[in-house]
Amino acid sequence: MSSSFAAALDTDLPAVAHKLLVRHPPDATARNQIQDILWSDNASPPIPKRYRRELARRLNGEVLYGDARKFDELLERLWILDADNWMHLLGGQPTGLRAEIQQHVHRNPEDWSAETLFDRLGAYDASDRRFALFLEGLASADVRPDEAAQRHFVDCVNDSLRSCGVELRETDSEGGYPVFSVVSLHASVKRRLKNLIFASPDKPDLRFRDALDNDVEIVTNADKVLVYDRPIGNDGLRWNDLQHWWSDTVGIADPMQAKRSLYTRLKASLPRNSPPQSLLFDAFFEGFRSAVPNLPALLPEVWLHWDPRTVKERGPDALLRFRMDFLLLLPQGIRVVIEVDGKHHYADFAGTADVQRYGQMVKADRELKLAGYEVFRFGASELQAPTAKADVKAFFEEMFKRYRVPTN
Repeated sequence: MSSSFAAALDTDLPAVAHKLLVRHPPDATARNQIQDILWSDNASPPIPKRYRRELARRLNGEVLYGDARKFDELLERLWILDADNWMHLLGGQPTGLRAEIQQHVHRNPEDWSAETLFDRLGAYDASDRRFALFLEGLASADVRPDEAAQRHFVDCVNDSLRSCGVELRETDSEGGYPVFSVVSLHASVKRRLKNLIFASPDKPDLRFRDALDNDVEIVTNADKVLVYDRPIGNDGLRWNDLQHWWSDTVGIADPMQAKRSLYTRLKASLPRNSPPQSLLFDAFFEGFRSAVPNLPALLPEVWLHWDPRTVKERGPDALLRFRMDFLLLLPQGIRVVIEVDGKHHYADFAGTADVQRYGQMVKADRELKLAGYEVFRFGASELQAPTAKADVKAFFEEMFKRYRVPTN
């Protein structure tokens, strides 16, 4: 075993640890230590101790669960209830904190307040990720199998969390019940992503099939665009997710073949007259290599919205504001747009500075930012410098660090 660990790459160790937790779970103390290490780079918004205490105080008069068994399972998954887990698993009487919870939370719920329970569990000093999972579990349909009770609990929690820039937000649904996730108020989009249409250098002809449900139909150029039609959860859209979708869509069973095919398809969608865009795309994959599968997918040529009028009616520049060069869907609902600016963004066809073009570009930036997107721009000239690929990698490293996306 020592030789196996010594031979493994550092980047492979998290996967080894994950397998250990699933296949050979250690005692709760070792499990929590391993989880906290694995979670240390994950994107979980910080919740300071002060706000955790205020939250627990707010929950003192609230019902903590609807299903006692699922509540106990949640506590078992996240907290260290006693030092003798094996005795409990063998059918013995509960001991330690587990026994106290049975006595003071289940049989005599008036004994312990939420503040006391949080304190005894260690919730005030737990990692942000563990505390977030605890709140998400308490808001889940398993622990609280009634949607009205779920939403009431979420409202109570958010009264305290919003003071530190965090909230429980509905991000998905499962089994007919809403799913809530802890997200940041400052860098997240509040709406679910409905239509993800990308990888098309040609403008698709789109129209609403159902305006009430915001269902979109591609009338022409449907064969030239990709439409990702799977739910995107709180973890964002990773390259692995995109590859699995592509494998199923085109019927390629071999993972390596599917990966190469998808890369080729995305690369082919980049404008032929924009070598800087191609360089940025290549630099991303070359720079991160083995880490790419778990990183947010770099989606090229994404159509944000469209103009139903023709180019003749609007002019040749009308479509520039209706697509994104690149889009990344990060954890916690963060959406990052990357634009590569050539001369056409600020000059006319003769190469003369055009204040109207520039004004249109900055207006589009404002609209994107107000819609909840983070926008980063590269000048085409900097992507033609000798250090361009190194500069692109450095940018992504800093950007992922800012949004707490692990790159190993």
